[in-house]
Amino acid sequence: MTHSGSIVFVVDDDAAVRASLENLFRSVGQDVRTFASTKAFALADPGNAAACIVLDVRLPGQSGIEFQRELALTGRSLPIVFITGHGDIAMSVAAMKAGAVEFLTKPFRQQDLLDAVHRALEMDRARRSALAEAQTLRDRFNALTPREREVMALVATGKLNKQIAAELELSEITVKVHRGHIMRKMQATTLPDLVRFWDRLLSDPNRPAAG
Repeated sequence: MTHSGSIVFVVDDDAAVRASLENLFRSVGQDVRTFASTKAFALADPGNAAACIVLDVRLPGQSGIEFQRELALTGRSLPIVFITGHGDIAMSVAAMKAGAVEFLTKPFRQQDLLDAVHRALEMDRARRSALAEAQTLRDRFNALTPREREVMALVATGKLNKQIAAELELSEITVKVHRGHIMRKMQATTLPDLVRFWDRLLSDPNRPAAG
């Protein structure tokens, strides 16, 4: 069981716990970095690999729960697996509602932690993949001319070439040429492909204007 190309960040003020978890993750081929505080982690370069945080709830200074909120506010949305020796139901519910992958109370089974980390890394891989796909679509959309963006928006609503031509005061032949350019630039092989791309772009807050 290896996790090449991914990393686990362990944040715990107990040196013995950090050493134990580092040994555990390395024993299954997982890259790992450990930190004694959230401040130390915040100063580190997280890199670009898929990652997650194994985070102690109770830490000197800023607590794990407070750090979870801070990460969400700053956009560093790495999946978190909480570990604690002093957890309670209210705390675990708050952590899970805020998006934690798991909340494990010490002593926990090593396999439970490994399973939780595996889920967290898969979540981060999926998130990164979705971000990359969204950026690819934005790049393709940016390559369209303003007129092509207008035509794409109308094509995606199901309008025929002659309807688009009338609405934009163009010839039908010109609309067909624009459609061909749009299909090529967006790398859409079928009309349903183009419609799916348009739907994704509509849900993307970073998409440029259509016209």
